[in-house]
Amino acid sequence: MSQPLLKVPPQPMGDPVAEVHVSIRAIGRDVWNACFPGQVEDYDCLLAIEEAGLEGFEWRYITVTEGGRVSAAMPAFLCLYALDTTLEEGFLRRSMRKVQRHFPKFLKLRLACLGSPCTETGAIGFHPDVDGERRGVLLAEMLSFFEQVAAAEHCGLIGLKDIPEPTSAEFGALFAARGYATIGGLPTAWLDIDFKTVDEYLARLSSGTRKDMRRKMKSFEQVRVEIRTDFGEFLPEVMALYHDTRNRSEWQFEELTPAYFQGILDRMSGRSFCAFYFVEDKLMAANLIVHDERVAIDKFFCMDGEKGRPYNLYFLSWFTNLRYCLDNGLSRYQSGQAYYENKVRLGSKLTANAMYFRHRNPFLQGLLRLVSPLFSTDEADV
Repeated sequence: MSQPLLKVPPQPMGDPVAEVHVSIRAIGRDVWNACFPGQVEDYDCLLAIEEAGLEGFEWRYITVTEGGRVSAAMPAFLCLYALDTTLEEGFLRRSMRKVQRHFPKFLKLRLACLGSPCTETGAIGFHPDVDGERRGVLLAEMLSFFEQVAAAEHCGLIGLKDIPEPTSAEFGALFAARGYATIGGLPTAWLDIDFKTVDEYLARLSSGTRKDMRRKMKSFEQVRVEIRTDFGEFLPEVMALYHDTRNRSEWQFEELTPAYFQGILDRMSGRSFCAFYFVEDKLMAANLIVHDERVAIDKFFCMDGEKGRPYNLYFLSWFTNLRYCLDNGLSRYQSGQAYYENKVRLGSKLTANAMYFRHRNPFLQGLLRLVSPLFSTDEADV
């Protein structure tokens, strides 16, 4: 293990020691994954993200060690964060953009955030031997140390990204006691694969939805689907589809790179694939999936917005992924954040996520608390 970027001063024997590294390689695959059992987006996924060259992001990895063993861990990132990122398109967002043309740093704060911009949720990792109140003790140590890291990195704003509701229930009081405010994040949509066939699944849907899905599935007659574990010569076309899809999205935070897409398939070999959707010989859509032996996570679906829509490609990808889960014995399909109306109509449930934030300046923290409802991205009511 290489030397950490920052480390707390020596502590009495047995006390936890917190460290921050600039590469997850410094911690090691087995050590990291031991704190994240059952997490699909593990060391390999985070390494692919780290190596993807995402513009504007600096990566950090926080660990808390006891007796030579890493007992708690969490990824983190630094960036210049635009507060209007999560605003819906409208008068307020357009007005802010006009101001930013003349004052580029308006409503932009240097952010130090626990979590990852590219994972589905902000998982807090604990070694399996850590339980009960000890989890809160170690998380408090991590937060205290990370706040020191933020100060050293000249970050006024400190955050935790996409903390799922069960974690908030366990640690919400701790976050509040440390002065963190919260706003709703985008929920995570998921579907249990507790059926044996697609027909059995369809039978659970409303009669109107079932009829609509059977009609849409007829598009399989015109669309060729290929499951691939590399992008090959199609990577430039996939990136063009990605940018087309991203430009239609209301929320744009990170911008993914070709190295990200190929890196996920390379680093997560055997646990990832991309489904290609062709009409004749034209690539119309692509869908990147990561999984373990239990859960499949839909990382990104991109398509030609104009030419692809008549072929119902989003719905074809939904059923392709359900069939993959059935064929490979997976028990949950996690279809990600945003665009909930169709996901709920297709039987998905939603788990709420929250974003916690704290500014080191008390006056600015009070101001951010006041205006934070404007920036909430909670779309649970669909």
